[in-house]
Amino acid sequence: MFSDLHEECGVFGVFSKGSADTAALTYAALFALQHRGQESCGIVVNDRGIFTHHKDVGLVQEVFSGDKLDKLGQGTISIGHVRYSTTGSNNRVNAQPLVVRHIKGPLAIAHNGNLVNAYQLRQRYELRGAIFQSTNDTEVISYCLTEHRLQKDSIERAVEHAMYDLKGAYSLVVMSAQKLIAARDPNGFRPLVMGTLPDGSTVFASETCALDAIGAQYERDLLAGEIIVVDQEGIRSIRTHCGKKTALCVFEFVYFARPDSVIEGCSVHRARLRAGELLWQEHPVDADVVIGVPDSGLDAALGFSRASGIPYGVGFVKNRYVGRTFIQPNQKQRMNSVRLKLNAVRETVEGKRVVLIDDSIVRGTTSARIVGLLRDAGAKEIHFRVSCPPFTNPCYFGTDVDSRENLIACRMTILEICTEIGADSLGYLSVEGVQQIAKGAKCGFCTGCFTGDYPVAVPTVQPKDKFENKLEA
Repeated sequence: MFSDLHEECGVFGVFSKGSADTAALTYAALFALQHRGQESCGIVVNDRGIFTHHKDVGLVQEVFSGDKLDKLGQGTISIGHVRYSTTGSNNRVNAQPLVVRHIKGPLAIAHNGNLVNAYQLRQRYELRGAIFQSTNDTEVISYCLTEHRLQKDSIERAVEHAMYDLKGAYSLVVMSAQKLIAARDPNGFRPLVMGTLPDGSTVFASETCALDAIGAQYERDLLAGEIIVVDQEGIRSIRTHCGKKTALCVFEFVYFARPDSVIEGCSVHRARLRAGELLWQEHPVDADVVIGVPDSGLDAALGFSRASGIPYGVGFVKNRYVGRTFIQPNQKQRMNSVRLKLNAVRETVEGKRVVLIDDSIVRGTTSARIVGLLRDAGAKEIHFRVSCPPFTNPCYFGTDVDSRENLIACRMTILEICTEIGADSLGYLSVEGVQQIAKGAKCGFCTGCFTGDYPVAVPTVQPKDKFENKLEA
């Protein structure tokens, strides 16, 4: 996908039962999760209660080049994080994991998601004397945890009670001096899975592709609302917050997750194939070739081709040395990345009626550029098909769809969008269709960015704007 969407991050944690190099494992896992965030990353290693950490702006292989990884040492517990800034600006102070020194002992926290009440919580803690160094939600979570830690007999009980205060999306890994804790919000907005290494070590990750990268066996997805505690005594599950109606972000299947991952029992690759099949059913067209926009449009294009009988072709060559365009923090950089990143394959499209599959249209500028590439390569007709519905509402749970005035579907009809991007026809997958792509998934879905119907109450003013204003003041 080459649109302007942003996703927030990926998390990983490992509790070693053997002699595993936890820093190296975390590095490998973050490398596999790099698609979830390319702005910054970090690792914290726990060696008998002593935390050593390194984090910075950049890709995993850039931040941990040279001897940086070796200096982290080989502890028994480690957590890591890759980040895109949906809340908080892109700088080192907002990089995660966040390390907290506290009278009850050190904590390290890595977080995937956005809180809808982060601003209100931050105000509460500031009025009590708290001083914030960053503008991200994770620091708010850290104050919430430490407040409850003073009142409870264990860190897991602090997490359990903090979850009554935290509203919105959060998949967490929390490391104390002796424990690794994973927790998922009661709606299950973001994925979080548990696995086991051959030596018996326990790992947690945002996606199963990270487990595959380190040779871990997938055990299960955390339940929405579940807390899992791992220490030398074993593994314990706390399910106080379980039982609510689940609402996984459906865009995990459309775009965010890697196609080789499995989420809630459903293959992401299979879900995208099905999206293409449903697109054909909803928006058939006479054409000569079906192509997809790399990477997440490719599976849907293959599904469309199989369902329609129209041949599948390789329509673009992608420069693998340029990061995903949605990760770029401003529009000028995004557009420069599109020019550098894609080139149309003339042999595939010249003189042909082309079905072009992408996973979304956000602002429309990138889509217009891609259509232009095909026109320049000689495509006779371009029929644009999108494997999700139009974005018409902000997302408050970790996808940076944050302003209606920037969403092309809020300003134009589908016919007007078609004209704006230069296509001959345009069809979006319906809301009903996108809810059916992950057939067999053991969860419900959030489609608030398409429908405005959110699983939890959302703020009337976006809190991150206020965070940025505070930072600038």
